[in-house]
Amino acid sequence: MASVVPVKEKKLMDVKPGELPSWILMRDFTPKGIAGAFQRGYDRYYNKYVSVKKGGVAGISTVLAAYVLFNYCRCYKELKHQRLRKYH
Repeated sequence: MASVVPVKEKKLMDVKPGELPSWILMRDFTPKGIAGAFQRGYDRYYNKYVSVKKGGVAGISTVLAAYVLFNYCRCYKELKHQRLRKYH
């Protein structure tokens, strides 16, 4: 017999497309809930990449890639206009 897990306790990857609206409505969107979500994400990242016996460049490169992508998205409007200019 399969165990039935409530929609609220499922992870996003385990939610079926039909259950997605009810799963989103059950999330905690208060400032305390959002801060808790960021804290859990930071803890997962720290335990996976930083707090290991033999670390590598994966943790640093992940942060660097996110920083580059964020800045590109932030400056896209100016970059698009520069791309279309002619310098001759």
